Amino acid sequence: MKQEEIKRPENKVYSKPALLNDNPMHYCPGCSHGVVHKLVAEVIEEMGAEHIAIGVAPVGCAVFAYNYIDIDWIEAAHGRAPAVATAAKRLNPDRLVFTYQGDGDLAAIGTAETIHAANRGENIAIIFINNAIYGMTGGQMAPTTLEGQVTATTPYGRRVDLNGYPIKISDLLSQLDGTCFVTRQAVHTPAAVRKAKAAIRKAFENSMAGKGTSVVEIVSTCNSGWKLSPAKANEWMVSNMFEKYPLGDIKNTVSK
Repeated sequence: MKQEEIKRPENKVYSKPALLNDNPMHYCPGCSHGVVHKLVAEVIEEMGAEHIAIGVAPVGCAVFAYNYIDIDWIEAAHGRAPAVATAAKRLNPDRLVFTYQGDGDLAAIGTAETIHAANRGENIAIIFINNAIYGMTGGQMAPTTLEGQVTATTPYGRRVDLNGYPIKISDLLSQLDGTCFVTRQAVHTPAAVRKAKAAIRKAFENSMAGKGTSVVEIVSTCNSGWKLSPAKANEWMVSNMFEKYPLGDIKNTVSK
């Protein structure tokens, strides 16, 4: 057989989504945000929703999502993304409307907006990045900070008697009648990335189908806030965060 006739398996290389522009990302090396940005852009492209997507990003590391994904964005006040998304979806019911929020935003200052939007069953998707710390403002304790975890404001570790327990906000949201899909995923391995992408796709489809509120929590790393290398941050996340925030679907009332 001639050399040119030998057929070898084709290695599939995934290209950068067209919606993900070439602006240099400001995120720290190893941060999970960049991976999730890529997944959001891929899903929107695959759904053909480039011209109907509206993202809402508030204060925190998540706020700069508008700088990287070329869709319509609304910048909300701190914690108010679900309220703003509610208005955007009600006024434009044919649009794909989602929020992109961190734990300090969604589970602290934005707790009321998050809970009430989900309780009303607003047809929006909420992407929730949980890295258990305030990444942008210096590494302070967040509502999701683990018991005993050291932060800038808990230098001796989070104390339950002083600071309370870590809030499992997705579990709380799953108890509301207005939520149709609540899941907790991660992006630390290729397999995890595939599951996270499928969850985002399902959440977006639920929004367009008018099924109610979908919540996709991504358990994430913050190696700069945790004072760890990217590799060590992934190891710490697996060893510590997954016990408190186990991965998988928490609620799914949508058959498909």
